Amino acid sequence: MNAPKFTTLGCRLNAYETEAMKELSQQSGLSNAVVVNTCAVTAEAVRKARQEIRKLRRENPDARLIVTGCAAQTEPETFAAMVEVDAVIGNTEKMQPDTWTGLAADFIGETEAVQVDDIMSVTETAGHLIDGFGTRSRAYVQVQNGCDHRCTFCIIPYGRGNSRSVAAGVVVDQIKRLVDKGYNEVVLTGVDLTSWGSDLPAQPKLGDLVMRILKLVPDLPRLRISSIDSIEVDENLMQAIATEPRLMPHLHLSLQHGDDLILKRMKRRHLRDDAIRFTEEARKLRPDMTFGADIIAGFPTESEAHFENSLRLITDCNLTWLHVFPYSKREGTPAARIPQQVNGKTIKSRAARLRAAGTEQVAKHLAGQIGKTHHILMENPHIGRTEQFTEVSFAAPQPEGQIVTTKIIGQNETQLTA
Repeated sequence: MNAPKFTTLGCRLNAYETEAMKELSQQSGLSNAVVVNTCAVTAEAVRKARQEIRKLRRENPDARLIVTGCAAQTEPETFAAMVEVDAVIGNTEKMQPDTWTGLAADFIGETEAVQVDDIMSVTETAGHLIDGFGTRSRAYVQVQNGCDHRCTFCIIPYGRGNSRSVAAGVVVDQIKRLVDKGYNEVVLTGVDLTSWGSDLPAQPKLGDLVMRILKLVPDLPRLRISSIDSIEVDENLMQAIATEPRLMPHLHLSLQHGDDLILKRMKRRHLRDDAIRFTEEARKLRPDMTFGADIIAGFPTESEAHFENSLRLITDCNLTWLHVFPYSKREGTPAARIPQQVNGKTIKSRAARLRAAGTEQVAKHLAGQIGKTHHILMENPHIGRTEQFTEVSFAAPQPEGQIVTTKIIGQNETQLTA
């Protein structure tokens, strides 16, 4: 019996959910199937999903091809109409054992080809207990799903639903299990992490969860937080940044732009000065803190002056790791109705300028680490990551999954060398 093959597109949360689906599909007995877990963050992501589906069909002509994920949730009819696709499964349905049992029992006939319900009606996120990602380095734990905000450029709430949290006790129990299995680093993931707890009794904050994990799982060497919205950071999270060395000094910020007018048109909840103030405060508490950020180039009505504010934000916040997105019209979002006053060539050029500035920042960061001693989590025998998530290359093999303490001796374009 051939186990199903999985392809994951998009974010870490998707990667986490793919691991859950692997377990669910194995438990159901599903075989000879290909599952594509799609992303919907941009129109380009949907195009890539369609391209990947056609490629997988050519490579697996006799397999049953199942499409799920955010693009399947937001555009089920698009994928149902593809001749390559046998079934379309929504984001809620993909995490339910009954879905996979039904697919395994009788793929054609009894099982509906499209199983996509209203994501906005979902009020719970189950804590799916995943034992890891096939490596011995780090594990990802989903603590939150969905988003209550409606940024004008973003389709994700329509793929993920409203914000819902995994109870702290469930999260702590899972992390204990992962530590018992030998994981030295756990990453908390979600769609809008800083909204964690808003739907739970007493409405705890993300900082409360972080402090609770670090207190109740004393054997966990490293806890990392994925992307956050800096305007929602609470006092306890700032306290954890200041006092907890096991909380890694790297935060990826959902900034999106550096100009106040564009931020308002994006319906973001922070202004330029809020971002600068947060990074300055965090660095005062933790001088070795590094920041990544998402930035969009070419949002409708973005003038050269607006763009220059984004470009300057990179140095004003001393950002290191950038995710630059050239704006693309996303049908179904309010921004798609705004007349696009920036042509494609200008958008591409501005994105390139942002990336070039990011490359300079990375080079500056790398140069600043030479001669310093770092604790490096090994992802494979020759590559590991520092506390700030900087990649380090080793000439001599190291034990995979272990934390190695060493002095940094050099750098290349994107890595440190030890």
